Amino acid sequence: MYTIFLGAPGTGKGTHAAALAEQLNLVHIASGDLFRQALDQGTELGKQAKACMKKGELVPDELTTKMILERMMSPDYLGGAILDGFPRTQPQAKALGKAMAKMGKEIDKVIYIRVSEEKLQKRLSGRWICRNCQTPYHAINSPPSVVGKCDKCGGELYRRPDDTAETIKRRLQVYFTETAPLIDYYRASGKLVEVDGEGEVVTVRQKIAAIFTEELATKTG
Repeated sequence: MYTIFLGAPGTGKGTHAAALAEQLNLVHIASGDLFRQALDQGTELGKQAKACMKKGELVPDELTTKMILERMMSPDYLGGAILDGFPRTQPQAKALGKAMAKMGKEIDKVIYIRVSEEKLQKRLSGRWICRNCQTPYHAINSPPSVVGKCDKCGGELYRRPDDTAETIKRRLQVYFTETAPLIDYYRASGKLVEVDGEGEVVTVRQKIAAIFTEELATKTG
């Protein structure tokens, strides 16, 4: 099974995608994590991605698509995956569809987590991330027990360079201009399922789980 999670920065799609992947025993492919790995390793892709991310812009379609498709061709990904942060543009979506068709596979569902722009700005401005395990926290909604330290591993918490007020505004502008059209693209295919993402994390997670009742029953039964 292959599922895509769509949503603007701050919707919590990464958290929900990872949780569903664990429940269904599927691989979670997060484009943001792959980019950060490239940045840490100092690869050519990492250098090009860094310049774009600092400006709050999307990494070029060709580079992003190549990176994701190479990862999806690995043997452990052929049984299914949850795609988080990719595709972000229609060209990427079309390239993904063609590549999967060649493998005799297709996207089964596209989960769109809907959150208002006002809520997104508030969420992103208070976000902190663990350097070690990447667990997200929020200064108001989900603060750590000890300021500056991760509850799970004790790692240092930091704010991403792209979580500054100016960059947040730019990231949301980019999303609504370049990525939002994907909603209509996948809706036309009949695979899009919208989820209200403005409630509590647990509530949103339950709504998503309800969409996959049959698949979860198969895994647990």
